[in-house]
Amino acid sequence: MMQLYRALILFMVLGTACGLKCYTCGGVDPASCTNISTCPDTLNRCFSKKPEGGNLVTKGCQSSLTCSPGMNCCEGDLCNSAIPTGSSVFLLLVSSAITSLFL
Repeated sequence: MMQLYRALILFMVLGTACGLKCYTCGGVDPASCTNISTCPDTLNRCFSKKPEGGNLVTKGCQSSLTCSPGMNCCEGDLCNSAIPTGSSVFLLLVSSAITSLFL
């Protein structure tokens, strides 16, 4: 059990030490938005914004203080993807395992 805690803490520390990674693009078809950027320390969220009725999308890094209602802001590496990424799936599995152990 203690090894699970250590692995989880190590994963979280390494994830935050390397900086947030987000998909970045502007005015493109959402399926073709595959550029990945490391956000500056002041930008702590990924975002995705799609105008109503349009097919174009903008994705990038954002501060939690400037996220607006028309923008989908999220926490975690590559969370502004349309499909679950490897790290988000891993975090989901780890959180499910911890929840099932303690509840």
